[in-house]
Amino acid sequence: KWKSLYRIQRERKRIMRETCSKYKSNNRRIITPYHVSRIFVEDKYRVLYCEVPKAGCSNWKRVLMVLNGLASSTKDIQHNTVHYGNYLKRLDGFDHKGIYHRLNTYTKMLFIREPFEKLVSAFRDKFEHPNNYYHPVFGKAIISRYRVNATKEALRTGSGVKFQEFIQYLLDVHRPVGMDIHWDHVNRLCSPCLIDYDFVGKFESMEDDANFFLHLIGAPQNLTFPKFKDRHSNEERTTTKITQQYFAQLSPSQRQRSYDFYYMDYLMFNYSKP
Repeated sequence: KWKSLYRIQRERKRIMRETCSKYKSNNRRIITPYHVSRIFVEDKYRVLYCEVPKAGCSNWKRVLMVLNGLASSTKDIQHNTVHYGNYLKRLDGFDHKGIYHRLNTYTKMLFIREPFEKLVSAFRDKFEHPNNYYHPVFGKAIISRYRVNATKEALRTGSGVKFQEFIQYLLDVHRPVGMDIHWDHVNRLCSPCLIDYDFVGKFESMEDDANFFLHLIGAPQNLTFPKFKDRHSNEERTTTKITQQYFAQLSPSQRQRSYDFYYMDYLMFNYSKP
């Protein structure tokens, strides 16, 4: 089993590098703190993890906390502790020398997910549940820009954004509000053409990939990747079928433009066109 997982890793990295050399001319660019601002540091097992939201990031941070000795089990760590507790260091918090030393000597990894599924998962999480950040900040701007005859209530709360309105915002070059890490390109979040990742895991094969990675870094035998769904745990995970239902609400041109928007992620991580 390890043999085939090694082979899969080699293949994923090859495709990533080939895509980079074909499309990106930034091989000689300097790595700045901005490029490493999404990378979390675990100094004990010497791991760098680039956080891609909606691809198992909460559970990966739990694992890093356990590796770091900050918790004894992933089960004991609450969602808010993971995301707002500031227990894990980020790479951009180190000086130039500290950043380069870790980039050159630690095991660098990222986990990704099929781009449309990741997008729908983010939409469901942020817009279909009460949220005191995404509704007032993104929801209000999206409704006032893209909804004809919006009610006063909708404009006031920013709740009830429809998937089609969200896609209009995403594809608008003059977006009324900026980008957000939950739907940005992996390419932008993790700079894989600039940072040579040692390990590329996929959400779709999470269990095998995660436990293989833990084996590679010599993690304690009893530490396995948690299987639980972190938020809205009574709700079905975003599957291919659910994703298709959301994309069915869009026009063919919106679907095509959404694919174009994530084109580099599709290419670089070898996901077939939906």
